[in-house]
Amino acid sequence: MSDLYSSAGGRLKFSKSSKKEKRKKSKKSKEKKEVDPTDEYEEHTEKMRAKKRKTPAEQAFEEAKRKKQDKEMLKRAEKTHKERILDFNSHLDSLSEHYDIPKVSWTK
Repeated sequence: MSDLYSSAGGRLKFSKSSKKEKRKKSKKSKEKKEVDPTDEYEEHTEKMRAKKRKTPAEQAFEEAKRKKQDKEMLKRAEKTHKERILDFNSHLDSLSEHYDIPKVSWTK
């Protein structure tokens, strides 16, 4: 039983040596290339245009989503807050007493 929990002890040893080797930086990284800002801007705008292109299915989904949101806004704008509260209160009045909390005490 004691063999199951016995350990060798001591710290772990790694296969690599503890000395860290530093890499030499290449000469290219030291020399900075001069880039024309207009070329960089054009590349960026081309990438953005490529991202903005949507498939017909995506376009149809966006259109349906927009229509649904518009319909929901019109539905909410029909009634004022006061009218919604009155309707909700009348709905609660129409419910049966079954959902009321019963009396707990048997002595009274």
